[in-house]
Amino acid sequence: MEPWGWLPLLLRLGLMWPLGAPSEPRLRVFVVPHSHMDVGWLHTVQESMQAYVINVYNTVVEELTLEKKRRFIAVEQEYFRLWWDGVASDEQKGQVHQLVAEGRLEFVLGGQVMHDEAVTHFDDQILQLTEGHSFLYETFAVRPRFSWQVDPFGASATTPTLFALAGFNAHVISRIDYDLKEAMQDNRQLQFVWRGSRSLSAQQEIFTHVLDQFGYCSEGFYWDGEPVFPGPPTDGLYPSMEMPVTENSIPNFASLLLGNVLARATLFRTPHVLWPWGCDRQFFNASLQFTNMDRVMEEVNKFTYQHGVSMEYAMLGSYFRAVHAHQLSWPVRDQRDFLPYSSEIFHAWTGFYASRSGLKALARRASALLYAGESMFTRHVLLALHPHLDPAWGLQQLQQLRWAVSEVQHHDAITGTHALKVDDMFVEHLSTGMQGVHTLMASIIQDRSPAHSGPEPGGRFAVVYNPLAWTVTTIITLTVDFPNVSVTDESGRPVPAQVQHSKEMPSAYDLHVLTTIPGLSYRHYSIRPSRSSQEDTGEPEPFVASTQHFGHRLRTHGGQVGSHLVPVENDCYTVFLDTDTNLMHSIWERQSNRTVQVTQSFMEYHAKSNFDQGPISDNYVFRPDGRAEPAWETVRMEIMAGPLVTEIRQDFYREVNDSEPTFAIYSRLVHGPQSSDGELLCHRIEQEYRVGPLELNREAILRTSTDLNTGRVLYSDNNGYQMQRRPYRQDTWNTIARNYYPMVQSAFIQDRRSRLVLLSEQAHGVSSQGNGQVEVMLHRRLWNDDKLALDNDLTLNDSSVVHPVLWLLLGPWTLTSGLHQRSGLALQHRPIVMLREMNGEVGGPFSAPVITAPEQQKAVTLPSSVHLQILSIPGWKYSSNHTEHLQTLRKDRNREAKADLRRVLLRLQHLYEVDQDPVLSQPVTVNLQSVLRGLGSVVSVEERSLTGTWNVSEMHRWTWSTRDPHHHRGSSSHPSPPPGGPEVTIYPKEIRTFFIHFQEQ
Repeated sequence: MEPWGWLPLLLRLGLMWPLGAPSEPRLRVFVVPHSHMDVGWLHTVQESMQAYVINVYNTVVEELTLEKKRRFIAVEQEYFRLWWDGVASDEQKGQVHQLVAEGRLEFVLGGQVMHDEAVTHFDDQILQLTEGHSFLYETFAVRPRFSWQVDPFGASATTPTLFALAGFNAHVISRIDYDLKEAMQDNRQLQFVWRGSRSLSAQQEIFTHVLDQFGYCSEGFYWDGEPVFPGPPTDGLYPSMEMPVTENSIPNFASLLLGNVLARATLFRTPHVLWPWGCDRQFFNASLQFTNMDRVMEEVNKFTYQHGVSMEYAMLGSYFRAVHAHQLSWPVRDQRDFLPYSSEIFHAWTGFYASRSGLKALARRASALLYAGESMFTRHVLLALHPHLDPAWGLQQLQQLRWAVSEVQHHDAITGTHALKVDDMFVEHLSTGMQGVHTLMASIIQDRSPAHSGPEPGGRFAVVYNPLAWTVTTIITLTVDFPNVSVTDESGRPVPAQVQHSKEMPSAYDLHVLTTIPGLSYRHYSIRPSRSSQEDTGEPEPFVASTQHFGHRLRTHGGQVGSHLVPVENDCYTVFLDTDTNLMHSIWERQSNRTVQVTQSFMEYHAKSNFDQGPISDNYVFRPDGRAEPAWETVRMEIMAGPLVTEIRQDFYREVNDSEPTFAIYSRLVHGPQSSDGELLCHRIEQEYRVGPLELNREAILRTSTDLNTGRVLYSDNNGYQMQRRPYRQDTWNTIARNYYPMVQSAFIQDRRSRLVLLSEQAHGVSSQGNGQVEVMLHRRLWNDDKLALDNDLTLNDSSVVHPVLWLLLGPWTLTSGLHQRSGLALQHRPIVMLREMNGEVGGPFSAPVITAPEQQKAVTLPSSVHLQILSIPGWKYSSNHTEHLQTLRKDRNREAKADLRRVLLRLQHLYEVDQDPVLSQPVTVNLQSVLRGLGSVVSVEERSLTGTWNVSEMHRWTWSTRDPHHHRGSSSHPSPPPGGPEVTIYPKEIRTFFIHFQEQ
């Protein structure tokens, strides 16, 4: 903007906020210095540390210490902690403590990373926030009060709920649909109170600020330029450095800044402007930054009496305090999210929902393993079962995986929007962390073997652990080398089992074992080779499944469909398979006595890849070149039937003469017991897929077509926490891509009578492109000629084979709404199976067996509508009493405190919405002392904030006036009071966090 080109804006502002006294500023600008530091994007964490992160914290701390008026906000704790633990000197640590105490260095958001909001599970979001918050509280006794989610690709409605529970007063987002942001700017609606949960409503609302069109960057004010990899240049000259401010250039800089500020000011309702100063990888030379900006701001403030604008360095909290003080009445946004996100007409950021499918799967498997490891370790320590296991070593193994799972939630990590070497880093960190927890589990169970068993070549012990706090009946599957085996439980009784040829390894066999395991408990099985036939010994053997082969069928066979059907059934469903096509034809569901036409097929979108011919598909964006096309020419089918499991195997071949299939569906119906424990097992069709390797520039989907009259309305989840209604949206330019949504854990379609639910083990993209259809994007393989992508190895030439898992539920709404949540958790947290050889094991000798029968274990069992979200010994060293913790830090902040092993972090979640089910949606009262008695004697129960750093009775969040006085709905009309004792009442969709203090053994 030319000098004085901002005068028309000043006139508009004069009408909005008339000038008071002549010296009083009309507009107050809060300049918030920050550096956006991706925890893995184009460079690994270690590369980024070396190239710029260390210099950011070294120079920022120095410059803030030199000049009292300067400020800075720190966001990603993984980087700060690496600097703090591995680089910062004692002098720098002292300076940081001083800056934090004086409110000149502010920690915002406070998680390990700035997590993605589309494809992350809320369990993992909470984990990474808890990791960061606990470090900050332990080290500085501070607790972040404001969010800074400025770069994730879309905003979820789960986030406002979680951030409110963590004690935040305000929430900052940025990336929302370009056309929606324009409309919100025009109507000055970029600020609102967001009620992210329809059941919790105002109880967990949060004031939300959407950054304007300028985002979190401040173009034209980067005097330090761009960082250089692998390390800083010796001459100190960086690319893209702005010319320093001089006497001649200062009027232009001031005019540019003033024009930008005035343009922003017209978009908001208060006379305060939030001006984020920084961008990606800034402030590695904070001296250069602050020295130049000091001069520009001084120039602007010199003429406040003329233009009415004053500028100051500020914390994020200072801005929100000023806005809050105005006591305006704010519009309310309900539980709708801001997904998907489009940055331009043809740029729908819906491709990343399925990018790097293998990493998405690994991240969720690591999370599930951590969940099981936490409760196993907690149980073990509290019951003092193994005096030889060092708890400090055990905590180390868990901590390593906590860090890795937290790291991969970053918005350029689990999204698959990073360079190949960074992918290798994430995989290495997750794999190493998982190996550590596997080793911990093996140490915990090393004395757990059936008492009647002895060393036997070829035999194995299986220890099976149920990490859920309900009794689970399910099938566990083991791979064995021979079909003739006997399976017995811890008491020597034979166990229902079935054996069949392995689907992945032709020379091996799948052994299916039916098991029922109480909550947080173990079962033990012995698997031995049978030396002779059952007739000779009377020794029970598993049933060997019978196999029917149906050969190959062409996709375009042109014959009659549906005239030759083969039924596969259990007590809940009959699946009809069409032997003319070798595809699923329909499903009959017992409770509704309704047959629904259901067929499944693999299809592919051909991706646009020529950068010079317009927008392309890449790691982020989905840009199909037309509608999806069939991706196979012939399909082969076989049915393997037995008393426990019937499995349908369908292999899809890209070309008629291919020897190996590109795609496969393995569907499983289980014939389980007719009990409440077996209800979930009966009411699902388990499917595993094999997808890949794909051809270049293909995006593979599984399309399920039904005769349900859905009107192309889809329902998909926000982060596994709640469902969103997704009506089909016509778009002039980009309809297919803009109707894709993230599915983190579940999606469904329905008509008036029936609902088809898909439950997922990992994140995918999901869409309904036709009436009665639902399609899931399973895999992508892309290459384009975009120079930025090529230079940074940011292509998606993913030639891997992936094995996603979906479970299908079909039935009336009443049935599926009751089973949906618990079935999703049964998929997410399947029992952990640990195997040992009977003739000794790798890593240690065979130890003396000890009997631990199920009846000797005390199960942890919760009501069916309440989920044990975490049971963990975090190993934190801070006192739960805030005053005590402050005193300890003041006395000796370098003192090495001991981890509190009797303090357990417990988090409970009510699974149901307020009106979802007449029984399951009711509030539930739980006596924690009684539920946890199998783990020891509970001394006290203390309710905490989501991340554990606040006692809820001391956490006072700001209230914001709204235009909607209606504050609460249904049964959740009153916030739950903190418990005065062990009894806790949990209302629909509540997430409640506690410290449980156990008595010393």
